[in-house]
Amino acid sequence: MMVDLEERVTELEDWADGKGLIVQGAAGTFSSGSDLNAVRAISNPEDGMKMCMFMQNALTRLLRLPLISVALVEGKALGGGSELTTACDFRLMASDSVIQFVHKHMGLVPGWGGASRLVRIVGSQAALKLLGGAIKVDSELGLNIGLADDVLEANEAAAGGETRLQQAEKWLSRYTKGPAPVIQAVKRVVLSGRELPLSDALRAEKDVFGTVWGGPANLQALAKNSKHK
Repeated sequence: MMVDLEERVTELEDWADGKGLIVQGAAGTFSSGSDLNAVRAISNPEDGMKMCMFMQNALTRLLRLPLISVALVEGKALGGGSELTTACDFRLMASDSVIQFVHKHMGLVPGWGGASRLVRIVGSQAALKLLGGAIKVDSELGLNIGLADDVLEANEAAAGGETRLQQAEKWLSRYTKGPAPVIQAVKRVVLSGRELPLSDALRAEKDVFGTVWGGPANLQALAKNSKHK
């Protein structure tokens, strides 16, 4: 599964017309965590570090995709699954879902970048509580601490009987409306601001600006001569 994920990320890096991405689990569960039999097979430090480096790289590349990404959290997102949620730009939680960093119960800490990303999402104090207490984060707590960006209702409770995936698509569409080069540019300038020192981020922002100024979307907007709304 880890290899499959990395291969999908590689494909998405070459998706020239892409704007948005929804990461969803199967059968109503986002990710129930590691297969313990597989973990036991690589429980020596050397194999563990190889796995850690592989997944840290894959999830970092996922977060850096020039796409606006959403983790659609249904059921449980445990352990590595909880780390995967942090590698998306946004998290939408089903009303009955749970995100839990259970690493402490396994005598571990996150190693796939989940702790570093969690601190940036919820702050160091909240991250310490979630990791140190292995706290179960339901949708209400997720909203309160900023781990969740919105809560999706059960399929039967949603307007028009929309599935959660359809709800997530509608939610994401407000941020992906527009030409792909512009949406990708938005993601790139945000990435620069998040990851780079200010002077480097400013240079990166200038460079990205140069790719869209005078571009098709910019010229089309100017031709319409419309007021901002």
